Amino acid sequence: MDREYHKWYSGRLGREMEILVFGHAGAPVLVFPTSMGRFFEYEDRGMIAALQPKIDAGHIQVFCVDSVDEESWYNRGAHPRWRVLRHVQYEQYVLEEVLPFVRSKNGSDRVTATGASFGGYHAVNFSLRHPDRVARVVSMSGAFDIHQFLHGYWDEDCYFNNPPDYVRGMTDPWYLDRYRAMGIVLATGEHDICRGENEWFSGILRDKGIPNYLDVWGDGMIHDWPWWRRMAVKFL
Repeated sequence: MDREYHKWYSGRLGREMEILVFGHAGAPVLVFPTSMGRFFEYEDRGMIAALQPKIDAGHIQVFCVDSVDEESWYNRGAHPRWRVLRHVQYEQYVLEEVLPFVRSKNGSDRVTATGASFGGYHAVNFSLRHPDRVARVVSMSGAFDIHQFLHGYWDEDCYFNNPPDYVRGMTDPWYLDRYRAMGIVLATGEHDICRGENEWFSGILRDKGIPNYLDVWGDGMIHDWPWWRRMAVKFL
């Protein structure tokens, strides 16, 4: 299996950022790590090994990005305004630096975005904010409401990075048409701590006429990597 490590200085973030690429061809998959996770998490947690048959066959090419969650949403020592601004800078890094890099390696203008747990938030939020750049989104045990990080603070940037709010308020046909054409998967488990949030968000999407596949796994599934490996094999 082809494996490449890349690092460059991001002017948008003012720091170096790292990325791992697995595979030589296929549909590009953009992986966001879990809460405060790193670019090597997918490999360390066995996700790449689970996907290796698809990667080796050239069905998918996987791009694992780093996060700045410790500097944004999870930065408890910073004012909420700074937290959301740092997240906006991160989104610009993904949009203006990572996606052109993906295109240079893969040739595709559109990706499948995915992530587990808080990575599911990143995947869903990025996809819905940029539906012209994302063909599919696969969230595994995601959580989508960022009010918990803001301690009552709220502004326009917060609103437009909180999918339950901006999807409910969305009236722009440009976005709605693209949401309805996007493949949206919300996978969770019967005992997953995020099951309720997935069912709630799936309902918000349905109320807006946005098709989505809510997959609630049985077999005692909880919020953990062994289940996410199985979900990745099924959906990616």
